[in-house]
Amino acid sequence: MPAEILEHCNTVEECYEFMLAYAAQGHPSDQGSKSGAQIREFLQRAATAIAALAEACPKVVKDERLEPADKYHAFFAVLDRDARDSLAAIDLVLAQSSISSQLVDNLNASVHLRALLTDMFLLSDILRSQVASRQIR
Repeated sequence: MPAEILEHCNTVEECYEFMLAYAAQGHPSDQGSKSGAQIREFLQRAATAIAALAEACPKVVKDERLEPADKYHAFFAVLDRDARDSLAAIDLVLAQSSISSQLVDNLNASVHLRALLTDMFLLSDILRSQVASRQIR
């Protein structure tokens, strides 16, 4: 189960990295360029991963017997809020008929998306540490 969460985190991080590059390219639209064609794919994969992430996290506490469970659940409530807020922003961008570099740059700057990324970095480090400590035993 931690592997599933880490995969979702990687998908969102890859999207963010692609968005940074896309924003720097100065496209007026997502039409007519290779990266323009890809931006919707990256955003859609990220949206799917974000939705799945919020569902997978509470399960991992139970399945992996992570302690103290109440601390994990409290953090997952924060992650869930940040995920919902980020997903709303991504869905709004995906609903547009044209996705410009400027629009993606504004999405990149969203405090909601940045908060989610920070949550995921923290969670990824903790889960990797948990997995590593169990392999040593």
